[in-house]
Amino acid sequence: MFSTTKSVTSLAALVLVDRGELDLDATVARYWPEFAANGKAGIKVRHLLSHTSGVSGWEQPISLEDVYDWDKSTALLSAQAPWWEPGTASGYHMLNYGHLIGEVIRRITGQRLGEFLAAQVAGPLGADFHIGLPSSEFHRVANLVVPPPAIPSDPSPFDPTQLDPNSVAFKTWTNPTTPLESSWTEGWRRADIGAGNGHGNARALARLQSAVACGGEVDSVRLLSQQTIDQIFEVQSNGIDLVLGTPVATGVGYNLVAEGRVCWGGGTGGSLVAIDVDRRITFAYVMNKMAPGGGAPIAAALAERVKEIVNR
Repeated sequence: MFSTTKSVTSLAALVLVDRGELDLDATVARYWPEFAANGKAGIKVRHLLSHTSGVSGWEQPISLEDVYDWDKSTALLSAQAPWWEPGTASGYHMLNYGHLIGEVIRRITGQRLGEFLAAQVAGPLGADFHIGLPSSEFHRVANLVVPPPAIPSDPSPFDPTQLDPNSVAFKTWTNPTTPLESSWTEGWRRADIGAGNGHGNARALARLQSAVACGGEVDSVRLLSQQTIDQIFEVQSNGIDLVLGTPVATGVGYNLVAEGRVCWGGGTGGSLVAIDVDRRITFAYVMNKMAPGGGAPIAAALAERVKEIVNR
């Protein structure tokens, strides 16, 4: 599901917030002391969840294999300096979102993100969703169907050749490069990548996020309180994202829309989850045939269709 996974990582963190084990206004270093290095002592947990931490990628050159190595990849993140003043703007944490939040979860619980998700969130809800897929489930995976390369007259919106090599966007998108075909490999499937390697289906995704839409409880399983859900809609940043180059409104763990209490997450290829708290509706769409152009057109069309349905 690529980046739609981020919404599930956010949900896992909010479960700990609701239990009083994670404080959104605490510094990350309170839970992960090494993270204070190189000018990051003041970065708060809410900055990680809203893509405003200033740490949207890795400073040191790394490979995808390094991303799969949890200890190495998180140690590199803890040692580097932020790329902009934390809290002043959003910069999409494309591939490291789950490493940052997941290490905080690990420091609190002793469990990796995928383990915590399975034991405390997806498991209790009976949701068939995994971050870090067991090899026993590999036979159930439908390989992503990768779209053809963009033609010269219709370049990718994230074409690195069009970016300033010193920009936050360039550094985030290109280190490491992430071929879509990587999703076919054992290394990608088994890794704990809370920013992008969630495996499941639309039913599971909708069930998980129904905890947000329905007051924190699904079929007598309570994950969140209304107070925690309300904090999702506290606007953390609203402006041009330094990585995406487009206007983005971010709350705590989710993107926000301008009207109503609707939050959402989306991923490359067109996957999407939209959560309408006032109407108690969750809509999820995932696919293995990826849409071209990053999936933005299909996500926009789906979002408009959902709006039509809920406004009836």
